[in-house]
Amino acid sequence: MKKSQAVLSGALDTAHAVVEVASDKLASDIVLLDTCGLCSYADYLVLVNGESNRHLDAIADEIVHVLKQKGMSPMRREGTAASGWLLLDFSDVVVHIFAPNERGYYKLDDMWSTARPIVRLA
Repeated sequence: MKKSQAVLSGALDTAHAVVEVASDKLASDIVLLDTCGLCSYADYLVLVNGESNRHLDAIADEIVHVLKQKGMSPMRREGTAASGWLLLDFSDVVVHIFAPNERGYYKLDDMWSTARPIVRLA
């Protein structure tokens, strides 16, 4: 079985796969936070930036594509690239894909400052 076709075994594997895909799509300011015990709806949050509407869509589309190959489909996809914020809900992993201005406005990094960072890529 190819690496991209391997089935994910848990939420942390899913979160790491999201980080890898986002990095491959040249997302910036990638942060993976452990929210176990802090958040009722997800064990991990992944926050990433894209540089344009097209880039935001490309990051989201590739995450969905790669995770579907690994047996995971998002429960929900919200937002639009034009709004500067896309959300992908993979149950225990929630992915926020931001334009830089919107990330600064919503300040999720500050809101979840007590969460343990697992990955932080500039």
